[in-house]
Amino acid sequence: MTRTMDVPDVGTPAEARELDAESYYDSLTQRNRGLISDSLQEMIRDTQLLIAGCGSIGGATVQPLGRMGYRNFVLADVGTYELNNLNRQHATIDDLGRNKAEVGADTLRAINPHVRADVVPEGITSANARELVRQAEVIVDGVDVTTRAGLTAKIALHQEACRQRKPLVTGWDLAGMLAAQCFDYRVVRRIFDGELLAEDVERLGTWEVVFRIAPRGHIPGEMYRELRRGLGRPDYSVPQLTEAATQFGSLAVHMVNQLVAGRDVPRTVAVDVHRVAMPPARRAVDHLSRHWERARFLTYLPRKEAWHGFAPAAAYRMARRLSGTA
Repeated sequence: MTRTMDVPDVGTPAEARELDAESYYDSLTQRNRGLISDSLQEMIRDTQLLIAGCGSIGGATVQPLGRMGYRNFVLADVGTYELNNLNRQHATIDDLGRNKAEVGADTLRAINPHVRADVVPEGITSANARELVRQAEVIVDGVDVTTRAGLTAKIALHQEACRQRKPLVTGWDLAGMLAAQCFDYRVVRRIFDGELLAEDVERLGTWEVVFRIAPRGHIPGEMYRELRRGLGRPDYSVPQLTEAATQFGSLAVHMVNQLVAGRDVPRTVAVDVHRVAMPPARRAVDHLSRHWERARFLTYLPRKEAWHGFAPAAAYRMARRLSGTA
């Protein structure tokens, strides 16, 4: 497909709805030209995407991917919107109580009425992971990690992506930091680069699993400080901010584009907006504070939990083998 160079301006809903699918697409993607090649735009148009989890992380990618010109989506999420989600997630008061994947599909159709946006309201499960991954060419993983059910779903998703050799992009929003990660399972042979064994989900506590798979080297000091104050409370919910969560949309859309184009993508791209907006002197103090707060957090954790969550992967696997539990 070679995009038409002279696309007429379309300024009203009625005019837009009168366009056929290809004319609509040409007009929608007109301003991509010069930065997105015709060949890449054609691949974007035809690529099948799975967005697994449509809340803070996965939900941040829905609009950017649709605006970039992706047209074929499967959106999976078991959750519904609550008022406390609106501080960072792409929803409004009218979406409260609605399934997050359903809202995401409606958003895509509002951008481009010609998209295919299938909704899986049961989310990712061990029963459907194989088929959902089979349908996808690229996966966006926004599955929640703060519950046992969410972790089980996330592991099932990564296991299938690894088994079927599909590229996957995921993200972590922690205070002002967003770390976008790419696990290109076309070349990576262990889920989470071997940081976690699949059977560890049954052996380890929820937070031990989270810390094994989270980008530990990028967790900001303010997040360690907050976790140290909060993890002991049974009703604790991890705070999340819009300036971190919404970053994933821009990072992920570019990383997905690079995967679609067949280019290499770094394992982790981390941006801490709190830190980059600091003056140099405060940034230096913040750098030292991160190491101090991490040390305090590890001292706060029981020794066994600290080892399970933070031991280097090679040492962790060796200890498992020596103990006969791997």
